[in-house]
Order: sequence, then C-alpha cells, then structure tokens
Amino acid sequence: MDKTELRKLQAFLRQSFSNGEIRVALDPKNTDNAAVQLGEARIGSISVDDEDGDRSFAFEMRIPVERHVLQEYLRTRFENDELKIIARAKKTDSVELNNGPDFLGVISADDPKGKTFTLQMAILDFDLEDF
Repeated sequence: MDKTELRKLQAFLRQSFSNGEIRVALDPKNTDNAAVQLGEARIGSISVDDEDGDRSFAFEMRIPVERHVLQEYLRTRFENDELKIIARAKKTDSVELNNGPDFLGVISADDPKGKTFTLQMAILDFDLEDF
C-alpha cells in the first residue's frame, strides 16, 4: 500500500463510521497490511487483495464483547449512535453492521457461544475514487 491508498482508506473509514479520529498507517509488524487506530487503541487491520486483476481491501476488527452488548459497544467505540446491528435472513451466526441506512460489513461470531465477534468489511478500489 502506498501513501495515497492509506490516505484514501483513512478518509473512507472516517466517512463510513462517521468518526474523524480514525487513523490508517502501514503496520510496522507487517508492511503488506495497514493498522487502523482509533485514539491510542489499535482497533483493526486492512489487508490488500490483488487477485483477478482487481485491487480491493479487507478491513477486519475483532470485537471482544457478547452479542447482547455488541451494538452499544460499537456505538460507544466509534462515538456514533447511528450504527445499527441488523439480523441477517436465515443466518444466526452473523449480523450486518449499518451506519444509518448504509451497509458497512458483516459481523460474525468467533465461537459458537457468541462471546467474541469479528467485523469484516470489504473495500473495493472504486469505493476510494471520491477520496
């Protein structure tokens, strides 16, 4: 990832989560990835996918809470009361995350008891064109 992509990814995540404090920088431990921070805390990572000639990115964030507090945790973490957890049709092991009416990604349970979750968000190259 180059500086332009990092800047665009940062702007995209800031807009997606309605939080201007999100920072994206090269991961010092793995320079093929980017580290995503909110304040002083590292909240996730972004990896690159260049398969099939299309460049895309995957934002992944571990969420260390149980299902019943998931929405409140995300709203508090991102300081955004518009974040909503939406049930998925015919799926019980995952939910959708929306910012108001806008779909952001899928949150999947990491274990059968739903004690921790992972947010996965696909970012396509054309998603970054306006940034």
